Amino acid sequence: MDDDKSVLRYVSKLVADANYLVLTAVNGSEALQQSRDYKGDINLLLSDFHMPGLNGMDLATQMTRDRPGLKVLLMSSFPDGMLVLNEGWHFLSKPFIPSQLRTLISGLALPDNPTRFSK
Repeated sequence: MDDDKSVLRYVSKLVADANYLVLTAVNGSEALQQSRDYKGDINLLLSDFHMPGLNGMDLATQMTRDRPGLKVLLMSSFPDGMLVLNEGWHFLSKPFIPSQLRTLISGLALPDNPTRFSK
C-alpha cells in the first residue's frame, strides 16, 4: 500500500509478477477495510511508513490485531532518524532494487523456501 499511485502500481506489479495475489489500497483506512472485508488469508502487509491519515505503523498495528499471524514489511524513504518497529516487523528503505523487494517478500511469505541468499 502506498499513497503515491505510481509507486503503488510499480510495487504491485513486482509482487504480482512473483505470483502473489495483491490487494492494493491508496490509504491506510482503505487497506484496513479491505483486510477486514477479505475472507481469505493475508500473509503479508507491505505498506509505506508515511501516509496521510492512518499511517503504516498504525495500519500494521490494527491489522496484526485482526490477523495475528500477519507479517509486516514497511517501506519508506525516511532520510534521517531511527524507526522503531514492533518485534518481527521488517523495514525496506526506498529506493530499493526489485530483487531486494522480491527476496524480502519471499522470505517473509514463504520462510521455509530457500532463496539464493539462504545459508
